[in-house]
Parts: sequence; structure tokens; C-alpha cells
Amino acid sequence: MHTNPRLSDFILANIEPILMAWEDFARTIEPPALTMDDEELRDHARQMLGTFAEDINTAQSEADSVAKSKGLAKRGRQDTAAEIHAQARLRSGYTVVQLVSEYRALRSSVLMLWSAEATGHSGTNLADVTRFNEAVDQAVAESVARYERLVKQSRNMFLAILGHDLRNPLGTLVMGSSFIMQALDLAPKYVLLATRMFNSATRMGKLVNDLVDFTRTHLGPGIPISPRQENLTTVCEQAVNELRTFHPDRVIELHAPASLSAFIDGGRFTQVLSNLIGNALQYGGKESPVAVEVTSADDDISIAINNRGPVIPPDKVASIFDPLVRLSGSEDAPPGESTNMGIGLFIAREIVHAHSGRIHVRSDTDGTTFTVTVPKKQKGLRATD
Repeated sequence: MHTNPRLSDFILANIEPILMAWEDFARTIEPPALTMDDEELRDHARQMLGTFAEDINTAQSEADSVAKSKGLAKRGRQDTAAEIHAQARLRSGYTVVQLVSEYRALRSSVLMLWSAEATGHSGTNLADVTRFNEAVDQAVAESVARYERLVKQSRNMFLAILGHDLRNPLGTLVMGSSFIMQALDLAPKYVLLATRMFNSATRMGKLVNDLVDFTRTHLGPGIPISPRQENLTTVCEQAVNELRTFHPDRVIELHAPASLSAFIDGGRFTQVLSNLIGNALQYGGKESPVAVEVTSADDDISIAINNRGPVIPPDKVASIFDPLVRLSGSEDAPPGESTNMGIGLFIAREIVHAHSGRIHVRSDTDGTTFTVTVPKKQKGLRATD
């Protein structure tokens, strides 16, 4: 009487035919696979097959089975073969879709070859197939998680380097155009051109600073602040006056007490106000003023910024602080008017949170209002040098 082999035993006894079938599929993936030799194509598939076979033979509880089918199985401290495989494939230029397709091909190769040899559908056979599929699902989850993490790290490192390297040439542009603006022996048209260059370079500098802060939140503990006791009214006046200079055709109203002491990082808070007021100018009507109102309570200070612009749909409001998310500007906004990359509101929120504060947005027929609330006194701030 012929006895069907256990799937685990079949895998270990037929690794070469399985790898050959899987390799045939891998070679159809272009262009990365065409640049790799046989040894590279098989790099970790052999290890994963061994892991699958061992897993099938290992007793497990029902809870373990459910976790593994979701890619949430317990694991040791060492990198798994699936994680190392994902790292190698990323370096070879594979997309995540191509990476997942390899596992689909590996699963198909094993089951097709085994079904050709096995007869009947015994309980052991079905249990082995279930355990095998769970093990493959776990490997896929580990590979995709590692791939995604490495892609994010690479992207953020690239952005950090880009932002850092852009600062020096931008500084040169700002300094050079500023020098020309102060010249007394140049025709007015050249001074006007230098002024436009200075304003453009300054706006680019703000974009670069936002970019650096964005990558800092992803590569480190967050945006650092150095808080001290400052006059918040003065900080607000400086931010508003700067934006009035950049937008001479717009009205920015500031309502604030003559003096208001707060424990804040003045430079960072200016950045918050610049981003929020700039956003209000961009998405509000050109004929409508932007109002900045500062109020003080017993323990907190609130700053409300309203643009009297069109109502933002609720689904857009829910994601308005997400990085790299941008709303559609007003219909009458000229092309290229935007000076942000969709991370200004994200940066503002992170700075407010670093001050142990909170930020809220409301959009209705009275316009869109961002309200920032921060404590007057030191309260668990993430201060750094």
C-alpha cells in the first residue's frame, strides 16, 4: 500500500526540483532577475523551504495558527531568512509586487510538485497544506515589513541629505541678493530683480527647513525645541509682519494683548505661525483678510487663525495634518502660488505637540480656523540643547 509522504518530508527531499521551478519563474521578472546568477536567485529560498518544513513538523496551538496566518507569529531575535531575502531583493531593484510574486511562485511550485506525487486527500495532507500556507504567509509578512521599513529609511535619509545640501547654495543666494538690494549705484530694475530673488530664495529656505524637520521626525525622536520665557505677542507680531512683507496685497489682522508671557521656543513658534498663516493665505479668498487672535486663560494661551475661505469637506479635515497631503487651492489662485510641499501643517502640529500643546481645525461657513493651545508654564516639554 502506497503511503503519501508528509509535505515536510517531500520539501526536504525535493528542494532542487522546487528551486528549479521557482527559478524559472524568477527569471521572468525583469529587469532585476536578468542581472543575477543562479546562486543569487536561490539565495534564501533554500533556507525558507527548510523553515517551512520545520514549521510543519512543529506542534502549535490554535492561537499560534491564527497568528501565523496573519503574519504575526512569534519570532526570535535574529533576522529571519524572509527578512534577509527582502533586503537582498530591495538592493537588486525588486519592487514589493515582484517580491510578493516570488512567494506566490514558491508556494505554487511546492504544491504542484507535491500534488503530482501525493494521492487522496487524507487529514494529514490537508493539515500539512494548511500549515505550509500559514508558514508562507508569515514569510510574506516578514519580507514586506522589512522591505517597507528599508524603503522608508532610504527615502528619509535621501530627504535629509537633500535638505542639508541645499542650505549652503540657498544661503549664498540670500546673501548675494541682499547685498545687491543695498547697492546705491544700480538701476532700479536690477534692485527689483534682486528683491525678487531674495524673496524666492527665502521661501525656498523655508521649504528646506520644513523638509529637514520632516525627516527629523522620522529619523529621530522628533523636532527638538529650546523653550524659555518669551513674550508671545512679540513672536506673533514678528511672524505676521514677515508675512505681510511677502504678501503686500493681502490683509493679515492681529488681535493680541500688549504683552503675554509664555514658556516657548520663539523660533519654533514663529515657524508654527508662519506655516498656519501661510496656509490660511493660500486657501482663503484673496479679498478676505486672515485674522490672528491671541487669547489668554488661567493656564493656557490660544491662538486662532481664520481665513474666511471655502468650507473644507469633513473627510479632508480628518487628514489635514497628515504629511504630504495637500488640499486644492482656491480657483483664483495663480499657478505656482503654493510654497509648501504638503508638510507645513504636519510640522506645525509636531512643534505644538513638542510644547505639550494641542492644535485643532474647524471648517464651516465662517471659514477655516486653526486653533493652537499651549500651556503658559513649563509642562513636560521635550526640551533639547
